[in-house]
Amino acid sequence: MATRRPTLFSIPVQRAFADALAAGLIDRYADGVLGLTEGIVLLPSNRARSAVQAAFVRAGGAGLLMPRLAVIGDADLDENVALALDAVDMDAPLPPAIEPLRRRLLLAELIERYTPAGEPPVTGAAAFQLAGGLARVIDQLHYEEIPAAALVDLDLGAFADHWRASLARLRLLVDHWPDVLAATGHIDRAARRNALLDRVAAAWRTAAPARFVVAAGITTAAPAIARLLRTVADMERGMVVLPGLDTAMATAEWEALGPTGPDPDRSARPLETHPQYHLKLLLDRMGIAREEVAEWEARSPFDGPEARSRFVSLLFAPADYTARWQAAGDLEAATAGIAGATFADDAQEAQGIALLMRHAVETPGRTAALVTPDRALAERIAAALARWGIAVDDSAGQPLARTPPGALAMLLAELAADFNPVALIALLAHPLVRRGEPRTAWLDAVRQLDLLLREPGLAPGWAGVSARIAALAADRDARGHALAVELAPWWHQLGEAFVPLLAPFAGPPVAPDRLLAALRQGLEWLTGEAAWTGPAGRMLAELFDRWTLARGAGPARVAPADFPAMLGQLLGEASVRPPYGGHPRLFIWGLLEARLQRADLMILGGLDEGRWPAATQPDPWLAPGIRRLIGLPATERQQGMAAHDFAGALGAGEIVVTRALRSGGDPAVASRFWLRLAALAGDLPQPALDGVPLTDLAARIDLPADDIEPAGKPCPAPPADRRPRRISVTAVDRLARDPFAYYANQILGLSPLAPLSAAPDPRWRGTRVHALFERWVRAGANAAAFEAELAALRDDPALDAIARAFWLPRIEPALRWAARQLIEAEGRTALRAEAWGEIALDGITLTGKADRVDRLRDGRLAIVDYKTGGAPNAKAAFDKLDNQLGLLGLIARRGGLAGVDAAEIAALEYWSLRPDRKAGGAGKISSTYGPRSDLKSAAEAVDHAADALAGLAARYLFGDAPFAPGDSATYGDYDQLMRRDEWFGRGEEGA
Repeated sequence: MATRRPTLFSIPVQRAFADALAAGLIDRYADGVLGLTEGIVLLPSNRARSAVQAAFVRAGGAGLLMPRLAVIGDADLDENVALALDAVDMDAPLPPAIEPLRRRLLLAELIERYTPAGEPPVTGAAAFQLAGGLARVIDQLHYEEIPAAALVDLDLGAFADHWRASLARLRLLVDHWPDVLAATGHIDRAARRNALLDRVAAAWRTAAPARFVVAAGITTAAPAIARLLRTVADMERGMVVLPGLDTAMATAEWEALGPTGPDPDRSARPLETHPQYHLKLLLDRMGIAREEVAEWEARSPFDGPEARSRFVSLLFAPADYTARWQAAGDLEAATAGIAGATFADDAQEAQGIALLMRHAVETPGRTAALVTPDRALAERIAAALARWGIAVDDSAGQPLARTPPGALAMLLAELAADFNPVALIALLAHPLVRRGEPRTAWLDAVRQLDLLLREPGLAPGWAGVSARIAALAADRDARGHALAVELAPWWHQLGEAFVPLLAPFAGPPVAPDRLLAALRQGLEWLTGEAAWTGPAGRMLAELFDRWTLARGAGPARVAPADFPAMLGQLLGEASVRPPYGGHPRLFIWGLLEARLQRADLMILGGLDEGRWPAATQPDPWLAPGIRRLIGLPATERQQGMAAHDFAGALGAGEIVVTRALRSGGDPAVASRFWLRLAALAGDLPQPALDGVPLTDLAARIDLPADDIEPAGKPCPAPPADRRPRRISVTAVDRLARDPFAYYANQILGLSPLAPLSAAPDPRWRGTRVHALFERWVRAGANAAAFEAELAALRDDPALDAIARAFWLPRIEPALRWAARQLIEAEGRTALRAEAWGEIALDGITLTGKADRVDRLRDGRLAIVDYKTGGAPNAKAAFDKLDNQLGLLGLIARRGGLAGVDAAEIAALEYWSLRPDRKAGGAGKISSTYGPRSDLKSAAEAVDHAADALAGLAARYLFGDAPFAPGDSATYGDYDQLMRRDEWFGRGEEGA
């Protein structure tokens, strides 16, 4: 092949790359119907191929036949590339590339097997996670063509011990990995890519293809790609077209980006975060000077202003050269069409961007694209557009873990490894479970189960749920008795069919393929084929199949508790791209698409540090200094690539850049790109829709109209004949403190649901203490019976680790103190525990339950109420807000307590079991009457409570007084029902 000047072009940032490329190739080669079909265009990725295809369609007019488009990107190279290039001598075919999951499993096995001396072993999910990072190290070594032996015998005297230990583990890449890989009959994917590209380059250097060859949009500076691009540039009918090379950048600035030659000085620190660095590295590895790159002449309707190219170059000037900003002159022409919006938080940012995109739809023919690396922001915007029935395609797709099949698989794995009721209900109610005709009956059963599991104190595991249902079904007086009786057959059938499928998760470490098989069986039992349908289901099935085919690779045994973490890593790394079907004029693009194509309106969203550019992820294997010593790129190079993508998107004609002051609830810092833009261009104009600032619209879109009349304080007043004639002693106190709460609970029949959690909460702990004393009194209230009940409390399976470690040791001294008060008391005998009673009183029925009733030496009674929290005070009793003990005394005095003869009341006692540190953890006994109270005796307290009940009954049960909320500022269970926030604190005028 004759020596000739290499042919390279650059399409400036202000031009839409794909459209300008298509237009230029049509001008050059569309000679006749088949002119373009004689060529081949090499592209970096599948998404780049889609962008170029769309550009050819737009430019084709009446129609044309496109050239062959071949993808040579790192992740996309496979056998199809060799077939597409069809110039490769395959007489000696290369071994196949090892499947990524199988490689990761083999590397995890090596990490477990080989532990450097003095270092702790790494196993299970931790080894699997480290294997992912090790696989990336292998790929990077292949990309940069650095032998693994370069990792050996480095002088690491200046590095921390953990980095030396990490490098010691990396010896397995030299000592063991080649043999393991050879035994599989495969080679690393990146090594195979290098070999394929070198074969193509060698074949083309020997005999250039007759067709034209264009390498377009490729910026990866890997040596094998650089050699192929140099080969293409040297061919008579070959050319390389780069995106956004800054040909006007001063030579001094260009050289300041750092040494990138064939043997660079590795002690120097190149500016790898600069958007031009990787292009400089690519040109240097190709052996081509920047001056040899010409400007692509073709243009497109999507191009930005010509002055934008100089502005972008100036914007990203290295720090030592930003003094040029002062002499930049008038930038009005360069910044025309650029607007900026700062929102209060990322939720409002998503609303504002959605409004911009909806406004674009309302203009015929207008297109709009969101460009962001922040997938959470992209999902928010897609959801905001869905409120108007607008679907938009996200080219980056969605992590498999966030799709219904992936989420269901994770739920099942987590439940099987560590049972909890929240995961159980979420799993059984998942939309994919029991789809079709049986789902309605299935969901009815799941809702019943949900109600039964709302009480805390659930014993662990499936057995704990079974015990809860059996106990409620056996207790006719239990609140959930009827539900439990109805649900028991369904739960029994579920356990018999489903629990055995997950048996491998219940034992010791086991082969991972057994856990995977159990998970697959469980999914199929729950969903049939629904878990494997659709794009996400097919990807999940493929992942399971690949893992199954890798049987024998990876750790021999995995603890079931580690398996969900391993599965979660795989599901989070897989991305599902659904088939197209969104709005034809709205797009959500990743950074690469923004570099290659344009829309009428480009919205660059998420310009906060850590979002764009994304935060640098540390390499768990190699310290930055070690990477520099052996010639690997710094992890910060990805930020330079993000800067290049931002520069490419900034070349569009009409642009809106956005950021949020708060992201994820935390204060956000403006992106370095935003700060540079603000420093150079000054305050950008704020975008507005129909004259209203976009930020105002985003803040107001979910607010009610100004003429909405806030709700006043509710005052329900049902007729007297609809009001209760039966009331409990606790309901009397609720009526006294908050009549509306009484109305909602007793008349409307509403009560708050307990959280769906097995953890013991304060209410459960109080109930459990009451049960201890009830059983103790019934067993004789002696020391031996108390020790037996205390032992049962310690062994209660419903106690979690936190309760055993903290609550039980604190409450035990107070429990012993309470037991001694009764055992050692002279002339005092416990008659009844949890004594139920009721009496008729002036037309109503008063009911209640006394925690304990004691008979004193003189025959009078003492009513005891256990409190695991604070006890009521005397003022509340005198103000008639605390009447419970007094009313229980009234029932006892009239003989209404079961098993207790009528007698005078001598004492009304609160036994507080809150540990008192000053008293060695003991509790205390208190009363709401006495010398320091306005109520001087128990009898007086009983009469006072009876007066309170008579007054309340006259007003609320027999009268027409409205059940208005109380005046207390304390929040309660019915605040939302009474719309408390709309009227509280506004005064009577507002009410």
